[in-house]
Amino acid sequence: MNALLKPDSAEPEAAGAAPAASPSSRRPRRPLAANGTARARRQVSATALKIVAPLVGAALLVLIWQLITVNNSSFPTPAVTFAEAVKLFSDPFYRNSPNDQGIGWNLLASLQRVGVGFGLAALVGIPLGFLVGRVQFFGAMFSPIISLLKPVSPLAWLPIGLLVFKSANPAAIWSIFICSIWPMIINTAVGVQRVPQDYMNVARVLNLSEWKVLTKILLPSALPYILTGVRLSIGTAWLVIVAAEMLTGGVGIGFWVWDEWNNLNVPHIIIAIAAIGVVGLLLEQALMALARAFTYEQVSN
Repeated sequence: MNALLKPDSAEPEAAGAAPAASPSSRRPRRPLAANGTARARRQVSATALKIVAPLVGAALLVLIWQLITVNNSSFPTPAVTFAEAVKLFSDPFYRNSPNDQGIGWNLLASLQRVGVGFGLAALVGIPLGFLVGRVQFFGAMFSPIISLLKPVSPLAWLPIGLLVFKSANPAAIWSIFICSIWPMIINTAVGVQRVPQDYMNVARVLNLSEWKVLTKILLPSALPYILTGVRLSIGTAWLVIVAAEMLTGGVGIGFWVWDEWNNLNVPHIIIAIAAIGVVGLLLEQALMALARAFTYEQVSN
């Protein structure tokens, strides 16, 4: 009976023989020093990608800039431009006259126009996007209008603003408004339309009011799309204000660039381009951080 319980391939173990080693015990262990070395290499690689690579790109840009100035004496060198930037930003908020103000005041004036035009576009575009995405009739009604007007250049609206408002400042704000509203409407409508149908079925079963559906289902689900539209709109608005101010004049970074061109002050133009890029980058990064804060991912069990 005992012989039947043993497998056919089993052989009697010799007395005092050591047990067979398990596969895991035969596997060679990686030395702790090797683990530390690999971790250090990964940290160095991450640091290189984050810090060294951008510095190399900036150095390459400065090198190309320097090479351009070799055969073009009218183009300022990086050293000359840097010296002028130190002078400009040592007192960016001086004010000698309405047409002679520091670069800081000009940037603030442009940001103020962008803030007003962008804020008005958000107040109109986001609710309109909810309406277009939620109500089929309004979607069919506004879709042809949006498709027709969205490709129009924002500066093409500037003469209309000058004609209607009779002033340069409201006309520039109007141009920002009309160029910022389309991404908000489109992205908000897409976000509302992509709300899972299961959510809407649950709301219908629970007999939720339209306000509850809007605040508890549509808004949280569509929020990442809304923030994407906001981010696209702020970038477009910052691009448009520079061009609009070149045409309308007054205080603003666009007018300041055009005024420096009339004075043939090329270093100041390059400094203004860098300042415009930095401000635009900061605005976009701020909105991207806001979008990451309000975007959630479903966690799988």
